[in-house]
Amino acid sequence: MVLRGYVPTSEETLQMLAALRLQSLNSDFSTHAAFPRLEELFPPRVLHAHLPAPPHGAAPRCRGARLRLGLLAGGLWGQVLAKQRAERDQRLWGRLREEGASTMAAIVEKWKLLQGMGRPEAMAAYVALVREWPGFGSTLFDVNLRASPLEAAPQRLWLGIGAKAVSLYKPGELEPLDSFGYSRISSFGASDSSTFRLSVEDRDLLFETSQVDEIAQLLNTYLTSMGAQQPPRPQELATSPAPSASVMLPQRLCPKARPWLRQPPVGPFPS
Repeated sequence: MVLRGYVPTSEETLQMLAALRLQSLNSDFSTHAAFPRLEELFPPRVLHAHLPAPPHGAAPRCRGARLRLGLLAGGLWGQVLAKQRAERDQRLWGRLREEGASTMAAIVEKWKLLQGMGRPEAMAAYVALVREWPGFGSTLFDVNLRASPLEAAPQRLWLGIGAKAVSLYKPGELEPLDSFGYSRISSFGASDSSTFRLSVEDRDLLFETSQVDEIAQLLNTYLTSMGAQQPPRPQELATSPAPSASVMLPQRLCPKARPWLRQPPVGPFPS
């Protein structure tokens, strides 16, 4: 989770975590020690965040203009654009290597300060740093939250599944937008292969995700370990379609439950 960027903390702390990992793997610093690749120590997305955003040129709106651009792209103008893209990519790659070298140097300097620390101590210090995040112990999933089945603009969030609660985070933020214990969850299930539904008391949350099965299995695991009782199934479908609603997040993160457009399969709590 640290290497995938799912532990929101400062770069200084991420560098210290990397140094502790090196101390655990290789003991004290040595120029002869085998160095892992940087992506095995430090989240690559943090380095990529330092790169300048690519320029966004205005796309031609007129179909005739698009056609002329397409014809030009096959000739000299296309060669010019290809050369510009190659030069830009080379500059970005050079900048990325510089960032990587600077970060590795900072990690090594912190590693040198850990001389004499044994592997158990390094592991304990690593876990102690990670435990400072309130969401420690949760498994995070990238999801897009829809406020209703008809909502057009989902919000990208992290869905955190923990032993005691389910939480929703804005990516990179320490504190959750919302959190609810398992006793508040009435049911959950898959609306389809890429939509996960979670019913919290009288409210429904719809998540677009490619990890529907993984989320359901993890919820089942925690609920089984808690010996939770089977919740009631959702009410029967209403005859009228669900109204569209605009919900401002996070002031009202969980909208009230609305009738479904079609009955989704339900994953009840295990008995």
